[in-house]
Amino acid sequence: MTTQQSLILHLNDEQQTVALGQHLAGLLVPPLVIYLTGELGAGKTTFSRGLIQGLGHKGNVKSPTYTLVEPYELAHVDVYHFDLYRLSSAEELEYMGIRDYFNDRSVCIVEWPERGIGCLPPADIQLHIKYVNTEREVVISACSDSGRMLLEKLQNDA
Repeated sequence: MTTQQSLILHLNDEQQTVALGQHLAGLLVPPLVIYLTGELGAGKTTFSRGLIQGLGHKGNVKSPTYTLVEPYELAHVDVYHFDLYRLSSAEELEYMGIRDYFNDRSVCIVEWPERGIGCLPPADIQLHIKYVNTEREVVISACSDSGRMLLEKLQNDA
């Protein structure tokens, strides 16, 4: 069993949240499952935009609130951005073939993962984003060996 390691970062604004996603994109190696937690408006989709664009997507990154998943098929990685906020039942994920998204070539970003319990694979890394005064506090926790390697790279860059 692996122990969980964490890093706490303070971000001043939306640009720093995007920059964190872009920086993490340069460090990660697929396959990877990222859970994003935090209140509505905390910055989960903002972080996702930075990560997805950092992996090479040109153009807008929209929230998949109504579609549940937005795919981004890039040259070296398939990125699947899930937003489970409007999910009425975790069983809906089985009907959409959720397991097919999690493969050796994918980076899966899951907002509101607690709504998909029982149907989602465990996270490699989890980011919990919350407001503290006017800043965002991001707690990044490694939940697997690959998540721990990613967190160590991030800590070495800090």
